[in-house]
Amino acid sequence: MIVRGAFERYIGIDYSGAETPIASLKGLRVYMADRDTQPVEVQPPAGAKRYWTRRGIAEWLAEVLSEDVPTLVGIDHGFSFPLRYFAENRVPLDWRAFLEDFQHHWPTDDDHTYVDFVREGVCGNAPARSGNPRWRRVTEIRARGAKSVFHFDAQGSVAKSTHSGIPWLRYIDLKAAGRVHFWPFDGWEFPAGKSVVAEVYPALWSRSFPLGNRDGHQHDAYSIAAWMRQADSNGSLSTFAGPPPDEADRRTAEIEGWILGVM
Repeated sequence: MIVRGAFERYIGIDYSGAETPIASLKGLRVYMADRDTQPVEVQPPAGAKRYWTRRGIAEWLAEVLSEDVPTLVGIDHGFSFPLRYFAENRVPLDWRAFLEDFQHHWPTDDDHTYVDFVREGVCGNAPARSGNPRWRRVTEIRARGAKSVFHFDAQGSVAKSTHSGIPWLRYIDLKAAGRVHFWPFDGWEFPAGKSVVAEVYPALWSRSFPLGNRDGHQHDAYSIAAWMRQADSNGSLSTFAGPPPDEADRRTAEIEGWILGVM
């Protein structure tokens, strides 16, 4: 059971898998709220590039999550792959083992690596760890409209952001040293007083909030933080973060992951 007001901060991140981890990307946006204030955009550190980089966001998150402030973080990319991937590639049914294995074959956290470099065989070993765009996670099916994490080169696809973002989940997990709960891999219940990182799909919520003067990337990040703040405040977060009612779906989701808010 998640108590009302379990968190003190809410961070929404709209992600991008373009270019390299040190490229300044307009599609990388971060919004943060607390219990008393609506989300505001978080800019990169002073003196850095105009927009966030993937490395910069990961390093910043590792610092923020090291503070003794319960924080709920929503990131817009897949955190894991369909069970079919695990079976076809003989990857252990363990999320952290998956993170290690994936980063070894897809080193997209290297400063000078594009996702397409791995896809094209310039580096890494994509043939040994690839999937099929017809494979979808249960949560993607339930979300209605969410694309497969292997569906590259299509509008609205999360494949590149997922393949570029997963190694940074590993980075944050290692830096956090047990201080962060990765939902639902560490359990469906949000532990009291602990920060939580979850996969989100902003299309579920973006139409619920006025666009204002934000562009699409900004609004997606804003909507993530605003919805999480609202759900925590009104006590509905426990419902939206609960496990799927079907036991088979629940067991599958503990390996494939689940999108926060998908019922």
